Amino acid sequence: MPGHPGAAEHLVKTRWRSWHLGLWKALAPLQAAWDAFSQPVPASCGQLLTQLFLCASLAAAAAGLVYHWLAFLLLYPPGPSAMVATVCGLLVFLSLGLVPPVRCLLALSVPTLGTEQGRRLLLSYSTATLAVAVVPNILANVGAAGQVLRCVTEGSLESLLNTTHQLHAASRTLGPAGQAGSRGLTFEAQDNGSAFYLHMLRVTQQVLEDFSGLESLARAAALGTQRVVTVLFMLGLLVESAYYLHCYLTDLRFDNIYATQQLTQRLAQAQATHLVTPPPTWLLQAARLRLSQEELLSCLLRLGLLALLLVATAVAVATDHVAFLLAQATVDWAQKLPTVPITLTVKYDVAYTVLGFIPFLFNQPSPESPFLSVHSSYQWELGLTSARCPLLPARCPRAAAPLAAGALQLLACSTVLLEAYARRLRHAIAASFFTAQEARRVLHLHARLQRRHDRHQGQQLSLGAPSCAPHPDLPASLRHG
Repeated sequence: MPGHPGAAEHLVKTRWRSWHLGLWKALAPLQAAWDAFSQPVPASCGQLLTQLFLCASLAAAAAGLVYHWLAFLLLYPPGPSAMVATVCGLLVFLSLGLVPPVRCLLALSVPTLGTEQGRRLLLSYSTATLAVAVVPNILANVGAAGQVLRCVTEGSLESLLNTTHQLHAASRTLGPAGQAGSRGLTFEAQDNGSAFYLHMLRVTQQVLEDFSGLESLARAAALGTQRVVTVLFMLGLLVESAYYLHCYLTDLRFDNIYATQQLTQRLAQAQATHLVTPPPTWLLQAARLRLSQEELLSCLLRLGLLALLLVATAVAVATDHVAFLLAQATVDWAQKLPTVPITLTVKYDVAYTVLGFIPFLFNQPSPESPFLSVHSSYQWELGLTSARCPLLPARCPRAAAPLAAGALQLLACSTVLLEAYARRLRHAIAASFFTAQEARRVLHLHARLQRRHDRHQGQQLSLGAPSCAPHPDLPASLRHG
């Protein structure tokens, strides 16, 4: 039927308008809260209460975050961590409530994470977090494998020395019998066997102490690096946000490339909409979600570089797991080494004959008279590990730290795509806090567009094309500035 397409289109438009109206109503409280938060001086009692509530909430969140960092990530004692967190919370509340630029600075620090400086801070913190967990764990597993080597060496030397002593005791037992038969069986043990044993123990102990010292040094260095990077992370965010705010307030040309709603309204009031038809390539639509081709190409190149860091992180985590599996297999092998029982039985019979050649002449056996009979048994165990050498367990890799580092790196990768939106958001935040400065910046951008239009018209005049005079509503200082 011919009326159906129009009815369907009307139904779709109606639903879209109702959905848009519902979304606007849902976002209205958030917009009101942001208006109250960005006001230098609250216009009403409701805005004052809203502003105090938001400042208190942000201060409590900052205090909790500081305590979590100090107590759980940086491993400071809980008491001093709670005290420092409380002081930080109070300072944040007083600063946010009494100093409006501090509120703007805090709001600017969120989109600053999406810029290049924020990306560097995220990558530095993720690298420090990964180093704290992976490097000491790898060294601990190498130390566990070294402990197995020490225990096997110590047990083998103990078994060798024990066997030597048992054989020496057996030779002493046979000493009188051998002398009676005019023959001797002797087993000589070197006197420096114990010295060699102690020397080997000192060597293996020194190797393990070196590994343990290296592990402690790596853990302390990684923890100190993480603490320093944490401080630099926070200071970097604040310094970058403060630099942006300073340039926004002092330089009218800084980051003034957005076609905002204020600019559109001013051009419409001045009847100068022809200045942006067509718009210059450097003028960005602040409310448009589509990225330009230059922005997309830059994002792809940066993502390629960040992919290399993700590969390096995966290699480090894989090395940690391989070291754990090798250490675990080595420790299990050492624990399953059997102890071999050894029994040495010595049987020595001495007999003599008198005139033994006479029976030999008649092809008869010579009668023997027993003189001495010795029967001795020696038992000991031959083991490859020493009972006095405890085996160290393999240390399982920590999953939380690599996951946190990977999440930070993925967040850094996402900031590559969101960097253009983060820059627009920073401009919008600063504009909402300083409306008078934004008005001056819009006026300056208007003058810049007018000068561009005049240059374009001058080029057309040189080619014989008709010209268009500057709009009379534009001030002379900006028209020729």
